[in-house]
Amino acid sequence: MPGNLTLETLKEMAATGEIDTVLVALVDMQGRLMGKRFHVQNFLDHSIDETHCCNYLLATDLVMSTPEGYAATSWREGYGDYVLRPDLSTLRFVPWLEGTAMVMGDVLDHHHHKPVPHAPRAMLQAQVERLAGMGYEAAMATELEFFLFEKDYRVNQKEGYSALVPLNGHNEDYNLFQTTKEESILRPLRNHLVGAGVPVENTKGEAELGQQELNIRYAGALDCADNHTIAKHATKEIAWQHGVSASFLPKWKAGMVGSSSHVHMSLWENGEAAFYDKGAEHGMSDLMRSFCAGMIAHAPEYTLFLAPYVNSYKRFARGTFAPTKTVWSVDNRTAGFRLCGEGTKGVRMECRIGGSDMNPYLAQAALLAAGMKGIEEGLELAPPTRGDVYETGDVPEIPRSLREAREVFIGSALMKEAFGEGVVEHYARAAEVELEAFDQAVTDWEIERGFERA
Repeated sequence: MPGNLTLETLKEMAATGEIDTVLVALVDMQGRLMGKRFHVQNFLDHSIDETHCCNYLLATDLVMSTPEGYAATSWREGYGDYVLRPDLSTLRFVPWLEGTAMVMGDVLDHHHHKPVPHAPRAMLQAQVERLAGMGYEAAMATELEFFLFEKDYRVNQKEGYSALVPLNGHNEDYNLFQTTKEESILRPLRNHLVGAGVPVENTKGEAELGQQELNIRYAGALDCADNHTIAKHATKEIAWQHGVSASFLPKWKAGMVGSSSHVHMSLWENGEAAFYDKGAEHGMSDLMRSFCAGMIAHAPEYTLFLAPYVNSYKRFARGTFAPTKTVWSVDNRTAGFRLCGEGTKGVRMECRIGGSDMNPYLAQAALLAAGMKGIEEGLELAPPTRGDVYETGDVPEIPRSLREAREVFIGSALMKEAFGEGVVEHYARAAEVELEAFDQAVTDWEIERGFERA
């Protein structure tokens, strides 16, 4: 069940005053929760079927500016409204906020009430429906990596992010003593998320100073993306409540390991593991091999959805557990795709390209679209790459920059077929906006390097 609060229970808790606020949330292009805080009675009386929001929410950049160049909306068109329809199956408690519930909303066109094609949740829903038409369901899970820093967001902002100090001064990968130091934050994070209906498995230290990983149990594709987004939102809010900062920036400091968001996936048919064939090599069915062949072959075309910003590409570096090549391997963390659960019913493929800044709806939609293409075309999977993939030559590489990824994305026939040419142009423009902003920026590196010596 994606949510854990029924409408009847909400009405009862509203009557007793246990819940007084309902968050109605949409997912923006950046994978963030946007929306409104309703008094619970107004939500029940007037907004349970729909509310409205400005259509600029799906045409902004990270800092919420309103760049030109989008066909969907603009100053010229007047920035009208979208309809935001609550998906009551996602109604849930928000235990880390007093007296609060949340519901995810689907974004619809104000005039004809059809899904907005470039809305991230709608894009994933469309691929899930396509997959269902082929007779399959996807099981997916994401890993969320992030850093915890001393001081709260406002203090770090006032200091220009120039004095960032990780909350822990040691590599804490799997280290139970070191991670005890952050339990005042991670314990409530785990428990509050479970209380919100997000099936948390565990947290653990990661391989850098102050770096954490949150793992959530696999679910259907849409539920997985909802869980990921709510968990990321909760991590920031709970960190703020404890006077520290959580950052999902993929690469916050040169010379340090970055943060990823690996995606695990498998297909199921009538409750059975469609990726598993007991008698096949590695336990991989023919269906799995074709799906993975499509996913791998088209990886450069959808890397933009796995790594959407300039900073995303700083993470791809040899010797950091972040991949540089779009090949697969058997339980090998140097490759872009890693086979997990070899020879078991839990056999699945892990995509290791995505960073902690990815929008999970876009990433999962693209992975499914590419995998389905592999099935439709009966693609054959190449043999696994072995050894240190960083050292392997003559194999496809992950795009090296946002500019390169954008060019491959906008020229992709698969992306246009899966999402529509208008959607591809929309997200290509989003990447272009990011590049324009970066090209105009003067960085600390430039000043330090050339202030005296230029």
